[in-house]
Amino acid sequence: METSKTRGNFTGKLGFVLAAAGSAVGLGNIWRFPYLAAKDGGGLFIFCYIILALTFGFTLLTTEIAIGRKTAQSPLTAYGVIHPKWKGLGILASLVPIIILPYYLAIGGWVLKYLAVSLTGKVTAAAGDDYFTGFISERFSPIVFMMIFAALSAIIIFGGVDKGIERASRLIMPLLLILILCVSFYALTIRHTDPSGIERTGLEGLRIYLLPNFEGVTLRQLFVVIMDALGQLFFSISVAMGIMIAYGSYVKKDVNLMPSIVQIEFFDTVVALLAGLMIVPAVYVFMGTEGMSSGPGLIFISLPKIFAAMGKAGAVIGVLFFVMVAFAAVTSAVSIMEAIVSGLVDKFHFSRKKSSAIVTAYGIIGGSIVCLGYNVFYFELKLPNGTTGQILDLMDYISNSCLMPLVSLLTCILIGWVVKPRTVIDEVTLGGYPFKRRRLYVAMITVIAPLLLFLLLVQSVGIF
Repeated sequence: METSKTRGNFTGKLGFVLAAAGSAVGLGNIWRFPYLAAKDGGGLFIFCYIILALTFGFTLLTTEIAIGRKTAQSPLTAYGVIHPKWKGLGILASLVPIIILPYYLAIGGWVLKYLAVSLTGKVTAAAGDDYFTGFISERFSPIVFMMIFAALSAIIIFGGVDKGIERASRLIMPLLLILILCVSFYALTIRHTDPSGIERTGLEGLRIYLLPNFEGVTLRQLFVVIMDALGQLFFSISVAMGIMIAYGSYVKKDVNLMPSIVQIEFFDTVVALLAGLMIVPAVYVFMGTEGMSSGPGLIFISLPKIFAAMGKAGAVIGVLFFVMVAFAAVTSAVSIMEAIVSGLVDKFHFSRKKSSAIVTAYGIIGGSIVCLGYNVFYFELKLPNGTTGQILDLMDYISNSCLMPLVSLLTCILIGWVVKPRTVIDEVTLGGYPFKRRRLYVAMITVIAPLLLFLLLVQSVGIF
């Protein structure tokens, strides 16, 4: 087995919290949370999300971090240490970051492209209806930007746990928070009069974003909102990807886990809410309620139009926004890569440099195939959830809609019913530290979380 020196460790609690928060605060929080909030009745979605974050999210986050620290192993090998007959779950969990990495690098390249467009003052061109489609349909440009993004992420991975991941997180995360606060504040101050003479303000958009809208909400629609919030939590707190197990394995035994977990919860929830605060009011001001339903195309289609409509201020805000999104994308890409790298180190005893080189090469090759999925390898496939997609959408569906709920469900069964919750509780209370939400944890890991995950899984595969 590798020594702790070979594997590395976070130097302290702050480094772990910032790295874990950096993983959690990625593209899922920046674009997915705002459009789900807009789609699902604003405050109604936010209320469901916060409740689930404090219960369901807390349970999965605690479980994975505790498994990582208890075993000091990667997700690939940690489950086998917990129970020898459950080694297969480690393989299943490791498949998630392996599938996600190529298309995440491709999307990261898109972010860098739009950052370059903003820096060169071409915001008006990017606001064109066909600009985004035209870019991703090119053969070479998306691959070049993807490779640059992969190289930026790889540099941090090659630096190791303390000198790479932790050092980068200590620098990037405070800057990211400052940028989000600045853009969020600006979004509340803007106003715009459309061609029909209707004036809309950022504060009106804020009310739409925060106040629950129960108009016409049925039990089925409420169920959809809850499932959307549940699915968002996978992105928000980076569970079921092996990431938190990998990061937990680098946490020293003398660290009190509960305050760290609470801080990660808090940081992630605040950033998710601020992302909505930053995007939803601005979209409402310039595009009305119709623009708020633009879905995943929010960042690359709707927001460039808004920055162009802002005039000179839009050029500056656009640069700040895409710098911020690039920061968030890099920290998440690093965590996805690390989940795979740690598996190669622990299972095959490769050096960190060799493992990092293998993962980077795989990511670039896979990312290139994803980029070519919009031209050379283009196809349209009807997915069980009712959508039609290409290579990226298929990989996203397999990883996020199928494998992640399944991995979490099996993890709950393993901890809740096979080895029992005491396995995690003992790790959390190591050193005599208290576990204030112990009863909640036991109820969630044994009954409530498995039930919710089962419902999410059957919905994802199109059963209802």
